[in-house]
Amino acid sequence: MPRTSKPQTPGEVLQKFIDDYQTNPFALSKSLNVTYQTVTHIIKGKSRITVQMALRLGQYFGNSPKYWLDMQASSEIDELSVNKKFISEIKNIPRAGKPSGKKDTKASKKNTQTKTGKKKTNTLAEKRKKAVKVPGAKKARGKKSGRPAKK
Repeated sequence: MPRTSKPQTPGEVLQKFIDDYQTNPFALSKSLNVTYQTVTHIIKGKSRITVQMALRLGQYFGNSPKYWLDMQASSEIDELSVNKKFISEIKNIPRAGKPSGKKDTKASKKNTQTKTGKKKTNTLAEKRKKAVKVPGAKKARGKKSGRPAKK
């Protein structure tokens, strides 16, 4: 049967959990190690469920914190979707154009083009290959301590 009433708020769901588990907001607040006002504000809809509170509620009721956070996010989206001022604000936001060019491939990620049309290399190996070797230069040999090698 489809639900015709408004979507449940996180506070209504929390109150249902409190009733189902036969506890009260005061006992829940003590168990969660939060203030009584924190729990009652969530139930009354004055406060939202934070990540920390979701972790606490998930641990206490044996469900996931994601359950509580998803419910909070859904509730906020539902509230904003009927807010006429907010809807008019977001209608003025332009859509991003579709990305141009090829699909992402390994080759296109390594090389990007600059404004002059030349390819810019990003990998260290390619930079080492292109490095100019100085004639007469010797490789440094010695201990890792930075001291010169003994002759």
